[in-house]
Amino acid sequence: MNFYAMTLFPEIIENGMRASITGRALQKGIITLDTINIRDYSQNKHMRVDDYPYGGGAGMVMQAEPVYLAYQALCHRLRQEKVRVIYLTPQGQVFSQAMAQEFAKEEHLVFLCGHYEGIDERALEMVVTDYVSIGDYILTGGELPALVVMDAVSRLVPQVLNNEESAQFESFQDMLLEYPQYTRPEEFLGKKVPEVLLSGHHAKIEQWRREQSLIRTVTRRPDLLKENPYLTEKDKVYLEKYQKGQ
Repeated sequence: MNFYAMTLFPEIIENGMRASITGRALQKGIITLDTINIRDYSQNKHMRVDDYPYGGGAGMVMQAEPVYLAYQALCHRLRQEKVRVIYLTPQGQVFSQAMAQEFAKEEHLVFLCGHYEGIDERALEMVVTDYVSIGDYILTGGELPALVVMDAVSRLVPQVLNNEESAQFESFQDMLLEYPQYTRPEEFLGKKVPEVLLSGHHAKIEQWRREQSLIRTVTRRPDLLKENPYLTEKDKVYLEKYQKGQ
């Protein structure tokens, strides 16, 4: 997986990705990261990339030309006419695990990080393939959302995680929240680890974990259960019984 970030602040992307799990994956060459400073493609002597919006209004807008030139240079380097470009914006589709799985199939992923009041619409029309949001709120730029998406996608790339089951069974993989996790000691400040997890009975442990995932989802994110294609008849019976007992 090769990540590219078109940004005015490469250091934010680089510092964020070079830590922890993604940092180890970069060192091993399992994933790669290349940051493209959009300012390098400015055509004026002051290296400006923004200007006042037509029609008036507050703030500044990133100009189309440097964004488009940066994109064209990257396509030329990759010897491709077009590449998949993700623009991080509150106006996009809300990011999900299913989206991360789709992105993880790509060889190259380009992230366009806006700033100021946004980017000239003409550049977006020419280069963007996906509009993605990480939530209904406003940030100062697209760098942090890009890091969120890159982190989620990286975890799905083979060999990035030491334990591949971690990626397979975490929250949202089947549109259910993850079950509770415990480790040593067996008792902490009077709170004990559930007996079933100490039993060594794998079938009972899996059943308990599934039931806990269902309980957590129905209490914390009931929206995930609407038209959930992964629910079995057994799941539905358990949920009905649980809700009646509440």
